[in-house]
Amino acid sequence: MPRVGVLALQGDVREHVRVLTDLGADVIAVRRPEELATVDGLVIPGGESSVIDKLARAFGMRHPLREAIADGMPVYGTCAGLILLADRIADGAPGQQTFGGLDVTVRRNAFGSQVDSFEVDLDVPVLGDPPVHAAFIRAPLVEEIGQGVEALATLDDERIVAVRQGALLGTSFHPEVTGDHRFHRLLLDLVDERVRRAGADDTAR
Repeated sequence: MPRVGVLALQGDVREHVRVLTDLGADVIAVRRPEELATVDGLVIPGGESSVIDKLARAFGMRHPLREAIADGMPVYGTCAGLILLADRIADGAPGQQTFGGLDVTVRRNAFGSQVDSFEVDLDVPVLGDPPVHAAFIRAPLVEEIGQGVEALATLDDERIVAVRQGALLGTSFHPEVTGDHRFHRLLLDLVDERVRRAGADDTAR
């Protein structure tokens, strides 16, 4: 069975572990490069993107994460995780860096503070019916997307809140909070596809 990690430096790690476990995945918390090397896919959870960035550098994780993403590892980032997957941040904290991979520009806390959190139903055609019930908690917003990026969901005013580029997924909202597991299932499908393709390549050799 493919193993999936949840980056466990800061944020709502347990919620993602619980969802992935409920879906039948072999899940581990990832804090160090040697743990990252054992997984076939990764979730970067919500939290404080600037704090996760600093801890990733302190734990020697930034370079291995960038390498894994560049090598095609399926990765799903929620909220802060979306920020960390973005190539560009419109309003990053001083010195803030990202892992990159998604050719997008994001804005942190685009909807305001914690008291401005809200929930809404979103149509996500790639996931089918019913709509996704999405919780936005100090959420970022995707302001620009590159040519190879697919917008998976938008608000009524067409602002983009979910994207995909190859094996990378990002959402402004928190499906792990509202109990909708379809984005996590999509990640697991991407992981299964990559593992099967790698196995086929090994057989061909």
